[in-house]
Parts: sequence; C-alpha cells; structure tokens
Amino acid sequence: MRAYDVVVVGGGPRAVSVVERLAARHPDGAPPVRVAVLDRVEVGAGATWRTDQSPLLLNNTYSAHTTIYPDASTPMTGPVTPGPDLLTWARESTPPPDRPAWVAAEAAALRPWSYPSRRIQGVYYREQLARAEATGRVRVTRVLGTATGLERTGDADGARTVLLADGGTLTGRFVILAQGMVQARRSARERALVAAAERDGLVYIEPGMPAERDWGRVPAGESVLVTGLGANFFDVVALLTEGRGGHFEPAGDPARPARLRYVPGGREPHLVAGSRRGLPYRSKAAYPQGFPPRYEPRLATREWFERIAAVPGQDFRRDVWPQLAREFAWAHLSTLLAHRPRALVAGAAEADLLAALRAAPDDTAVDAVVAGAVADERWALSVTRLDRPRGAGPVDPGTWRRWVREHVEDELDAMHAPLTHPRNTVNRAMAAVRGPVRRLVTRGALDGRSVARDIDGWFTALGLALASGPPPHRTAQVLALIDAGVLDLLGEDTTVTHEDGAFTGRSAVRRDAPVRARAFVETRMSKGIVTDTDDPLLAGLLRAGRARLHHWPSDYGPPPTSGTLDVTPDGFHLLDAAGVADERVVVLGIPAEAVQPGSAIGATPGTPSPLLAGADRAAAQVLAVVREAGAEPVG
Repeated sequence: MRAYDVVVVGGGPRAVSVVERLAARHPDGAPPVRVAVLDRVEVGAGATWRTDQSPLLLNNTYSAHTTIYPDASTPMTGPVTPGPDLLTWARESTPPPDRPAWVAAEAAALRPWSYPSRRIQGVYYREQLARAEATGRVRVTRVLGTATGLERTGDADGARTVLLADGGTLTGRFVILAQGMVQARRSARERALVAAAERDGLVYIEPGMPAERDWGRVPAGESVLVTGLGANFFDVVALLTEGRGGHFEPAGDPARPARLRYVPGGREPHLVAGSRRGLPYRSKAAYPQGFPPRYEPRLATREWFERIAAVPGQDFRRDVWPQLAREFAWAHLSTLLAHRPRALVAGAAEADLLAALRAAPDDTAVDAVVAGAVADERWALSVTRLDRPRGAGPVDPGTWRRWVREHVEDELDAMHAPLTHPRNTVNRAMAAVRGPVRRLVTRGALDGRSVARDIDGWFTALGLALASGPPPHRTAQVLALIDAGVLDLLGEDTTVTHEDGAFTGRSAVRRDAPVRARAFVETRMSKGIVTDTDDPLLAGLLRAGRARLHHWPSDYGPPPTSGTLDVTPDGFHLLDAAGVADERVVVLGIPAEAVQPGSAIGATPGTPSPLLAGADRAAAQVLAVVREAGAEPVG
C-alpha cells in the first residue's frame, strides 16, 4: 500500500493550485508533503485542458486572464507567492525537456487579448505543477486512473483510501475531490438514440467533451443535424470545417472588415443547427485596447444589490429580474444616445429615459419604453429575447432567411464597432450583474424554488449566451459558413427525433418541411451536476449515503436541489446523508459549486478567485493534519 499525506482526485487546475498552495505554505527544510494526484486523462492538465487535443479547440477567455498563482486580490490566509501567469510563462519560461515541440509557435503568437488553445493552457498548468514540485516542499506522484470509491481505513490516524477502477488503491491522511466539470451519464433518450443509430446504420454523436468524440464518423457532403449553439458548437464547427481542410480568408467587405469568406476543403458536411434559443452565443468583441471596458450599472447598482441582499426568500422573477431588465434596456439606449442619436426619436434625453425605465413595472413596460424611444426598427430591443431571433415565429422560409441575414449583418457590425454597438454594451452589462446575482443566492436573498426555476432554469443560460461567447474570429467563421451555405440555422425550440429510419429536425420558427438526415450531433455541454454524473466515485458516494445533495431552502414546499454536493460552508468538508461532515474529505469546485460560487471559473490576475481561495483553504487543512501526525507514515 502506497501512503500519502493527501490524495487529490482530479488532475486539472484545481489540483495544481492545491499543490502550489501546499508548497507556498510548507516551510523549507521540513519533510516534503507527499501528494498523489489522480486523473483519468492527464495529470496537470485534466480532461478540459488535455495537451493531446486539437489546436482548434480554444479557451474563450483572454491569454492575460489565466493564472494559477494568487495575488493580494484573493482573500486567503496563506502567503501570496509570485509565479507566471499564462502570458508571462509563454514569453519567458525556459522549455523543459518534455515540452511538446508545437508549444513554441503557439506561445510566440499569444497576445494579452488573444484566445489560447486549450492544449497550450494545459501545458501551462502541467508545468506549474512541476514548478511547485521543484521547490522541494512537495513530492508529487502522478497517477492515471479512475476513482471508484472512498473508504475509511479504520486506523487511529483517520486515513482515507481511494479505490481505483484497476483494483489499485491510494491511501492518504486527507482526500481532496477536485474533479472539475464532471460529465453526465447517458440519459434514457440518449441510450435510445444510440440504439436506433446502431440498428438503422445512422451516425449519432452524443453530448460530451469535443476532444473525446470521434468526429471522423460525421459524413462529408451530407446534411447533418446539430443541436446546441453554445460553446461546444463553435468547437465542433471548427473541427468539421477548418479541421477537414477548409480555410477562411478576408471577404473584402470594406463596410465590415470582420467578414470572412469560407473556402471549402471538400470534406465538410452541410450543417443544419438549432437550439432552444435558435441563435449561437453572442460573440465577444475585439476592443481597441484589447480588453472590454468595465460596465458601470446605473440601475442595478452595487447599492441596489446590497438592499436586495438584505431581504431573505425573494422571488427572482418578481423582485430582481425587472431591475436587470431595466439595466439591459438602459445599456442599449445609453449606447444609442452616445453614439447613434439619430436612431432615437427626436428629443430623447437621458433623464427622461431613465425615469421611464425606473417606472416600468415589468418586461412589457420596459419593452414599451425602448419601442417609444427608438425611431429606427433596426435598433429595436426586447428584454425577453436578448438571446433569440427578433420574432418568435412561426414564419415562412423567406422571412426566416431574412432574419438570419439580419443576424449575420448585425453580429458583424457589433464586431466592427465594439464600443459603439449597443449589443456589446448589453453583453458587458450582463457580465457585470451575473456575479452579484449569484451572491444573492448564497446570501439567502432568493427562495430556493426561484433559484431552481429562474437562476438555474434560465438566467444562468442567458448569462452564458450573452457574456460567455466565443472569440470574435470564431463568430466570424460561423457567419462565413452561413454565407457559404455550409451552415443553416434551423431555428428556435429545435427538436430532433428518430423517425422512419432517419433523424428528423424541426423548430418552432420555420414553417418549411422538417429536415431529415442520416447523422445527428448534439453539442450540449455538461452542467457539472452530480445527480446524473458518470463519475463513479461521486455517484457511489451518493448511493451509499456518504454524500448528499445541496438544497436551497424554500417557503413553498420541499427544498429543491442544486444538483451539486453539500459541503460545509467554511471548510468545504463532504457532508453525508445525515449531515455529518467528513473532516478528512474536502470537495473543491464544480461538484460543490452551489456552496462555492464562482469556483467553476478559472483564476484571473488581479481578480478575487474562489478557485485559488478554496485551494488555499484546503492546503491549510492538509498541513494541519500533517503537523498533527508528524512524520509517521500512513497505512
């Protein structure tokens, strides 16, 4: 039996941060902390940042916004230790012998505002793990495998043993569960589609991480149905077009320099894609200084959120959303006032518009304020359709094609005018308010029923669609594919079923005939919830009562579940079905994100990081156990 001070399950950035925090906290000259880091794909990078994936799979945050080292902005008790962020590492690090040859070219191309490939970010994480180990304060054992169980050893020192799928074990005084974005097991619907595809000779690519799917199965030259227009969609489109020999070149449009032309490679499919929204995630913009300016709310201000946070058990739709809707409308109108005043009716003034918005009691009234102020229909806005096509449909094929054309032109205009297009301001407004909204949840200001129905039900998805969009050049590529006829949008509320030996796609918008295809791709991302996870360790802990789900308190019936694990609010210790904490097991990040808001987000220099703060807290507990036990081995 191999013995460790701590076993970390999950080998991505949270594991790297834990090891870095152990090294930062542990004194020189003391015996090194013995750490086992277990990952099913790659220790140091994890599944999301695995270094063997395609360079076409990109991060959707800036190169300058990635680090593994805390600074004074992150509240924690451990020391602030210097270390390179991703960009500094790319420019200044000395290549170790095992660095892949391709890293040099990608690193040289990085700029603060560029979007790195996921694989180069994985190399960064992997090398920071080695950097922490080089301090001599930690000794890391890297283990490839899958954790299937967690047991108490029964020894007096309270050790825990992690069981592995291959029959091995890892025993440590402490265990940290840091699995990251756990994936979902197949649903009954997905199992039925897999069986139907096998029976009828069809191709079905089920939801999951794009790096883990076989895209060679998707037929060239045929119509392929696609559902999901979020982050994974842009990855899949890149793999099936640019990844098959196609390329993009400037289209020579002087009015819209961002417009591209797609030159086919000859092996791409014809993609027919839809989703509940009917539109892809809104693009990020390329700002003149590289980074977007901070949006300062005028209505949903910090002071307003503080007042709301002081009242427990509110309803998000009734008590919070109307103010957010007013803020989004103001973001739109204020940009028109400043940069496109002729788009507004004569005499439109800031004070009058703010007063009208403040008096608007609901979405309909907010929309009426916007409609009364906007003279040019092109700049119309509905706060209920921020992430959807302009109209609800259904419409005839010609009208739908016109709507799609307007969407393409408007996205290109927004990319070309990052500071003066109101869509970008609305997106920045969403980025500014969604964090405070999540803090309302953790402070108990929202009733659990409303959290489940509204925050988890639709607001989080709206925030992702507006504020977590793809790099602008990725959107430009998707728009070029629409121009080229390689990609067709199927519309809002798309459904795909298996009928009469084929897949059939329909939407609530288009009145034309359903689309039939031999291949169907689902690009949905995992939500990271553990109620239906394929992670055998987490699923087993729940079945055995060694873990329980976190619930939101509600005055309107049984408390709804967050879909994540329940942990103690301070130490993040795993709670069992009876609410008893296991003080030797800590859960970090996404599987317990409801108690650790923001921990799903990577760390950015100069910005408070729940991910790094959680790692520091876990490292402090590990070292307390190590000091208490002295140098006696486990097992």
